[in-house]
Amino acid sequence: MPTDVLTIALAFAVYLVIIGLIGVAAYQRTGNLGDYLLGGRRLGRWVTALSAGASDMSGWLLLGLPGYAYLAGFEAAWIAVGLLAGTVLNWLLVARRLRIASAGAGNALTIPAFLEHRLGDDSHVLRCLCALMILVFFLFYTSAGLVAAGKLFESVFGFSYTWAVTLGTLAILLYTAFGGFLAVAWTDLLQGLLMAAALAVVAILAYEHSGGWTGLTDQMRFSSPELTRWWTDRQGQVLGITGLLSLLGWGLGYFGQPHIQVRFMAIGHPDWIGTARLIAISWTGLCLLAALFVGWAGIGLLDSPLTGSDSEKIFMHLVTILFHPLLAGICLA
Repeated sequence: MPTDVLTIALAFAVYLVIIGLIGVAAYQRTGNLGDYLLGGRRLGRWVTALSAGASDMSGWLLLGLPGYAYLAGFEAAWIAVGLLAGTVLNWLLVARRLRIASAGAGNALTIPAFLEHRLGDDSHVLRCLCALMILVFFLFYTSAGLVAAGKLFESVFGFSYTWAVTLGTLAILLYTAFGGFLAVAWTDLLQGLLMAAALAVVAILAYEHSGGWTGLTDQMRFSSPELTRWWTDRQGQVLGITGLLSLLGWGLGYFGQPHIQVRFMAIGHPDWIGTARLIAISWTGLCLLAALFVGWAGIGLLDSPLTGSDSEKIFMHLVTILFHPLLAGICLA
């Protein structure tokens, strides 16, 4: 195995050890079902904010959005605007209300349990229906996260895609099974900080290597003039009201995503929501902007253009180009 790959593997190994230790620490603080499912409602402001953001964005922030920006140019900014608006509204309209209401609804530990108590359904039909819907739709969401892990290991270490997905799944299952919600939340805090740092540094370096704003737009225009237009898609067609609303509408999904809502339910005190909201919105805005610039700058920095789903690897390509293997390993982890 080449030295560069070994160095990256070392960074991965250290990261996985840290994740394992987080799982063990969370296991030691998990004494009952309430701790396992909701962390005993004692999450701090930073953990709540960044775990909500990191669990929401996950691999999509590093793969999907930069990849779409790489293919679509400035059109991708409308998705980021919609997502940021959805984040702001979710924290303003839902967070505090749900924290208070769920605690008062028989100390509900899950969204299905909360809805059942809130609507007075003694038949348990609503709870079962909600649980079934979450199970079905989260199969797709979870599979997308595993695809991200698979592409990462396949691209960096040359593993077969099947083995890459299997390794990613095992890593997730281990710390989740042992540490429960606390392990997931604490791991998300670490991942959220790393994601923000990695995206910001890669975006700044890629932007500088592109020659600043003028160089970046010149390279995009050279690749395809449509990439530098805010109101058209990559085929040069005007987006129109329907197209813009479709892109902005991504943010509407936040109001129904249970893995975000349970973070609101788990914060230690409703009065902490304001600070957590400020942290979450700042983190989301920074990461979305950086992800866009990673994709845009990558258009002119790669010798061989990426096509189709390979565009999602633009962040990984830039990391290996711009950084020492050790730093690259930390970013890729």
